[in-house]
Amino acid sequence: MTSNRAWRNGRPGSGAGLFSRKGLIRRALRYGGMLVILCAAVLVAGFLIFADSVTSMRPPETVKADAIVVLTGGYQRIEQAIDLLRRGYGERLLISGVNPQTTPGQIRKATRTSPEIFECCVDIGYGAIDTIGNANETAIWTRDKGYRSVLVVTSNYHLARSLMELRRSDPDTDFIGYPVVNSDLKTRAWYSEPDAMRTMLAEYGKTVIAYIRGVTGWSRDQGLRPEGEITESGRAS
Repeated sequence: MTSNRAWRNGRPGSGAGLFSRKGLIRRALRYGGMLVILCAAVLVAGFLIFADSVTSMRPPETVKADAIVVLTGGYQRIEQAIDLLRRGYGERLLISGVNPQTTPGQIRKATRTSPEIFECCVDIGYGAIDTIGNANETAIWTRDKGYRSVLVVTSNYHLARSLMELRRSDPDTDFIGYPVVNSDLKTRAWYSEPDAMRTMLAEYGKTVIAYIRGVTGWSRDQGLRPEGEITESGRAS
């Protein structure tokens, strides 16, 4: 009889403590589950917004900057940047993140560009190994040249993160995005293409991490090769 009253009254030593702990565990699991579902919903919604933004990007029709930077990742980007340089969208071009084994001559031949343009107005950056490195390499170049506005040429899915990192590295320069449409994202049904979906999901994840880095102030190393340098292609071998 006494033990029954103790159980009802929740006295120490009774089973009430056990049930109380179970109640706390249940509530923790319930709220934790709700939090996980909420975070998943936010991430899914964010991906849909990100995907809609990427697929609706269009290059600006009329834009002019002091200079142009193209972030390597395919010759399509470089060809577009050289065409913009040729048309006077900027006075000089930086090709950022070039493999150290690649020569200016190889880039010129692959893009079918005249030697005069490379000798006159193209710089090659060999230091960057990732997007953060691209941003830091570009910041060094813009400060060295004294540019105040730069047209940024890269793939449409890569542009948002690139601008985020560039503006973080060099907040005093006006960076203007110029998206190059990836061939896998030209169709409306890109989401049915496994390669395109993988590319978008991977880039979205990297963009979220870059955003969190900016909000929390968490930093990482510069993303530059220790021996990397920027050369004027006309003087390079």
